Parts: sequence; structure tokens; C-alpha cells
Amino acid sequence: MKKKHVEVWDRCLAVIKDIVHDQSFKTWFEPIKPLKLEEDVLTIQVPSHFFYEWLEEHYITLLKKTIKKELGAEGRIEYSIIMDDYGSQQPYAMRALTGNRKDTQNPPVSMPLDLNRGTSKDIPNPFIIPGLKKIKIESQLVPTYSFDNFIEGECNRLARTAGFAVAENPGKTAFNPLFIYSSTGLGKTHLAHAIGLQAKNKNPEKTVLYVQTEQFVNQYTESVRNNNRNDFIHFYQMIDVLIVDDIQFLAGKESTQDTFFHIFNHLHQNSKQLILTSDKPPVELKGLEQRLLSRFKWGLSADLGVPNIETRIKILKKKIENEGIVDIKDDVVEYLAYSITTNVREMEGVLISLIAQSTLNKKAITIDLAREIIDKFVKNTSHDISIDYIQKIVCDYFGMSVDLIGRKTRKREIVQARQLAMFFSKKHTKLSLATIGLQCGNKDHATVLHACKTVTNLMETDKTFLKCVNEIDKRIHN
Repeated sequence: MKKKHVEVWDRCLAVIKDIVHDQSFKTWFEPIKPLKLEEDVLTIQVPSHFFYEWLEEHYITLLKKTIKKELGAEGRIEYSIIMDDYGSQQPYAMRALTGNRKDTQNPPVSMPLDLNRGTSKDIPNPFIIPGLKKIKIESQLVPTYSFDNFIEGECNRLARTAGFAVAENPGKTAFNPLFIYSSTGLGKTHLAHAIGLQAKNKNPEKTVLYVQTEQFVNQYTESVRNNNRNDFIHFYQMIDVLIVDDIQFLAGKESTQDTFFHIFNHLHQNSKQLILTSDKPPVELKGLEQRLLSRFKWGLSADLGVPNIETRIKILKKKIENEGIVDIKDDVVEYLAYSITTNVREMEGVLISLIAQSTLNKKAITIDLAREIIDKFVKNTSHDISIDYIQKIVCDYFGMSVDLIGRKTRKREIVQARQLAMFFSKKHTKLSLATIGLQCGNKDHATVLHACKTVTNLMETDKTFLKCVNEIDKRIHN
């Protein structure tokens, strides 16, 4: 025969099950165990303090109505919370809730969590493969992705400055969360690692963790399968600086989003730092809950733009310096920087391939070899001709500096070089006339149209000029 406290709780569960979703019922009510019933006070055992807080936040009204229905107006619940103190289970009683919360002798407490403890009762580390020796969690940061190796330019200055401020004082600035976004290959992962490395160096006592969103999702799925979801949540709530890369991959994963929402809230409320990266700004993300998106906007959203030619050259030279290569001439570096304009990672990959080809085949690193590598490994290079590249080819042909194209002058040779740069930009790119004019001396679209007509007329009347145009066109395509 069932004891009275079990019968009462079973009747409560029958009511609750008809009201909440099946998954919520399985997650938040099935693990509860009724312990005793004394003087209209039902004591139930919950598996963790977080579990208690969740019930209080989301189901207090339902619990209150249900328990009063079963026990009358004076009915109350007392929680017995299992506090795992790394080796001994000590029930923590808390009288709460369904009444007026008169008992405040045992307020909620924070669990003393320590990543560096190694006893068998520790919260499971989702980064440890089952069966292997348990070790202290690693930050998962890549040492080479440091601020020293991150080249600053106009395209990334805001994000880098904010990131460094966060790294110096994690959780103490207004940039929490720091949301970094950009297209693929522009350095957001590098910057995220750099923030983590600097934060760890500046604050060695803090726990810093970098995790890819797909890895987070897989860990969560595993925790649900193993029935230790709460331990998974507790683990992430211990982190002082949490870096989550490619947060857009949470799209459509409602249960994982719900879990991340509560991890986010806990960390933010406790002045822990969050750094998130994405391929889009929060306002453009699809498939994410509105409550998450609103929190992503709490701090600072900073984008990484496409680096200009000067920044691309600096990036390549830094990579060459780090690789210890000394025999790459500036014209080869410039050729790479002018040829690959929209993806830093791709540009660095071509450089590594160029070095490898030179070393393995004992070839000199030349523009011809660079062109061969680009044609072989970079897709659609013929469609990626940039205005920067066109200006470089035109200016090299006339033996002048690229800077001259942007100057306000009526010197015939400079005006003609600028007009040719505009003409070829219109011919070989899909950019608007306004954009071409902006990059060719800050001119308007009417000036670009006039330049194109002038070049076309000269080609029809001046054979020497036509030969010059054809030669430049050939160099652009070579």
C-alpha cells in the first residue's frame, strides 16, 4: 500500500501532467521524489539547487494551486535539495513556496563549484571522453590566435578595441555579451581566441572556455541521452569567460536554445563574460528565440569588415614573419593581396600553398608561381577582380604610385590613369558607378560615366592609346 505522501504527490502529478508538455513533465517533474507529509507540508526531493530555482521560476503557480487542491488552503511544499559536496551527499532542506514563504531560515545558497577538483563526485566534464582519465578542463584556445597576430585595420578596429577591453576586465565592461559577426574568413574566430588568451593571461585565476556551437549542441544531446542535463548546465554555469563560436548554428534547436538561455542568464547575472560570434548580426539571425536575440543585443555588436589592400598586405607580411620565410618579394605579396580580396583565410591558405610548392619543388617564389597557385586553389578568381587590383595594374603600367589616383590634380597622366581605372572597374566588376567613383578619387557616378566615354572615344581615334588599353586589359587577366 502506498504511503500517504506518495499518494498525494501522485495525484498532484496526474493534474500537472494534463497541463504541461510531455517533455517538460519528464524533465522537471518525473525526477522529483516525495519524502514525507507532515501537517499539510509535503516534502519533495529535487536533484539540484538549479532544479529548485527552475521550478520556482516557471512552475510555482501550478505547484501552489495543485498542492492546495490536495491539502487544502494551508497546504505547502518543503524542498529537500541534494547538494553534492564532492564526495558526500548532504540534503539541504528549504521550506518554500506555495504559502507566503514565511520560513526564511534557509535561503538559497550558491554551490561551491571548482573545475580543478578531480574526485569522482565532480560534475561531469563534457569535454572528457568517457573511459579516459579525467583531467582539468582545458580552455581550448589556440595559442597562435593572439592579439599580437591579429592585424588591426579600419575594418576591425571597433571589434578589436572592444575585445581587448573585455579581455582586460572580463564581465566588468558594458560589452557583455560581446557579439562579433562577419562573413566567413575575416577573423572573428581569431579575435575570439585572442580575447580568451588575453583574459586568461591577465586573470589566471579565471576559468576561460572556448567552444564551437556544434560541439555545445552535441554535448547537450549527450547529456539528455545520459540523463545528466542538469550537470551539463552546472558545468557551463561555472565558467568565468565563455566564448561560443558560430552561435547561428543554434537555429532550430529549441531545447538546446532553452538550455543556453538559462546558462546565459546565470553567467550574465553573475558578471561573467560572454563572447559570441556569428556570420550575421543578431537582427538578421533566423530560427532563434526572440528572448535569446534580445539578450544578444544587451552588450555590443561589432562587425569585422573586408580588409582594405593595406591591411591585407600587413596580414600577409605578418604570416610570412611567423612562418620564418625571408625570400618572398614585396611584388608577390602585393599580387596575392590584390588578387584575393574577400577572404583572409583563403589568402593565407594560398600563401601557405605557395611556400609549400616552392619548398617541395625547389622553385623560386614568383608572381608566376603565385598565379598558378591561385588559379588552382581559388575558385572564380576571374570574377573576383577588385578595384584595388585594377588600380595597381594601371599604375604599374604607367610607373606611378597608386596614391596618385586619389589626389586632386589636373595633371594629364594622373587624370588619364584614373579614367582608365574607372573604365576597367566598370568593365570587370559588378560594382555600381557610385562605388567605383568613391574608390577612384572620391568622384561621383557622373564622373565615372564621363571617364568611360572619354576612354571609349580615345580607343576609336588613337591607335597608340588603343594598344595601351589592350595591354593593360591583358595584364588584368594574367
